[in-house]
Amino acid sequence: MTQSVALVLGSGGARGYAHIGVIEEIERRGYSIECIAGCSMGAVIGGVYAAGGLQAYREWVSGLAYLDVLRLLDFGFGSLGAIRGERIFARLHEIVGDIRIEELRIPFTAVATDLTNQQEVWFQQGSLQQAMRASAAIPSLFSPVRQGSRVLVDGGLLNPLPIIPVVSAHCDLIMAVNLNANHANGYVLPVIERPAPIRQQLEQWMDSLSLRNLLHWHSAEEDDPQGKLDYVSEEVTPAEAAASRSEDETKPVQADIPIGPASMLELVNLSFETMQASLTKYKIAGYPPDVVFDIPKRLCKFFEFQRAPELIELGRIIASDTLDRFEQGKPQV
Repeated sequence: MTQSVALVLGSGGARGYAHIGVIEEIERRGYSIECIAGCSMGAVIGGVYAAGGLQAYREWVSGLAYLDVLRLLDFGFGSLGAIRGERIFARLHEIVGDIRIEELRIPFTAVATDLTNQQEVWFQQGSLQQAMRASAAIPSLFSPVRQGSRVLVDGGLLNPLPIIPVVSAHCDLIMAVNLNANHANGYVLPVIERPAPIRQQLEQWMDSLSLRNLLHWHSAEEDDPQGKLDYVSEEVTPAEAAASRSEDETKPVQADIPIGPASMLELVNLSFETMQASLTKYKIAGYPPDVVFDIPKRLCKFFEFQRAPELIELGRIIASDTLDRFEQGKPQV
């Protein structure tokens, strides 16, 4: 007999692409997803899935190269967010249309945060587009959504893993995707080759526009090729590195010391992610799901939206391993 699943998709920026791989593996194993609750990227992908547009969305984001991602960023200098988000959500509108939440094939909840009243907002009816946009309005990055007197932003401020909305669905299983896991458990981000000319063109364009300083758009392997550090390291000159090595051949040079965020935007983002990771632990402890898919946050930074293929595959791998353990009655790692 097919087991029904209430699926919870968490907040975590670009790592949210892993939700796609998790969903595909859940379905491949014969489980039936009967309802979804999502926050931020979890609300976007959950909403797209409930609207029947996941395959089209997957094909779109998987084809986005570095330059394509930058072209989607309509910078809103002077507004309450660095990015207005019009281009991104216009594409989402093409995929899901003007559908309302109550018209979706399965129950869906998007969680946002009302800054005016300092409380959670659950979107369970009304415009799917507006619900996804409000839930994904990451503070300092995307412009907030105004709804009457309310100012709505990313639900991850209060509830990065919204388990409670699915409890009343009475499904056989509650499965949750945690995008803020601190442990890697031996996982690495799959390597998918990208055309070098596109990369070189992007590097030149970003340098000319000084966008590196705004978004700090480094890939994980650039910042930390050996996977030892969380954040970008301080640059040193060859002379400084040589001097350090001459002092102690076994002592790491200054370049191996993490110094934290390199821009104001990244500082805000890292603060946001730290808060989310802590809140997620409390949500899981308060309402423990039957299955938790832990996506390590160290494997991909919040802004690396050009890494969809790698993250989708990572989500599939982790979902496969996690479900293997669950189905065999083994404890989760």
